[in-house]
Amino acid sequence: MPEIYSNELIKIEREPSEIPWLKIFSQQPYKEFSDAPMEVRMEILRVMDIIEREMIRFFNPTKINLASFGNHLPHLHWHVMARFEQDSYYPEPMWGSKQREGSYELEDFDTFVEGLKKLL
Repeated sequence: MPEIYSNELIKIEREPSEIPWLKIFSQQPYKEFSDAPMEVRMEILRVMDIIEREMIRFFNPTKINLASFGNHLPHLHWHVMARFEQDSYYPEPMWGSKQREGSYELEDFDTFVEGLKKLL
């Protein structure tokens, strides 16, 4: 996955998708959010807040989805996804059953990422 940002505590990667979808990982492997030191947890929440707000401002989605499953990859990470009524899975989760051939077209993601990097 293409990394778009990192520091000593976290890294942010893009999940290839029809929707704006980023993942925030801890740099060190922790199984659970509560296993991570407070500074790592606070950094995850800080960047998650910035990403969510910027996705809302830039893409004007129907909803933002936040998820932390990690069942297949037991490394602490969070998904931040901008959802649209026109995407293929809405209102189901992106891991759910496809509802239709979506008509949402992801545009200007690189512009979004460049602006996001300035905020992080």
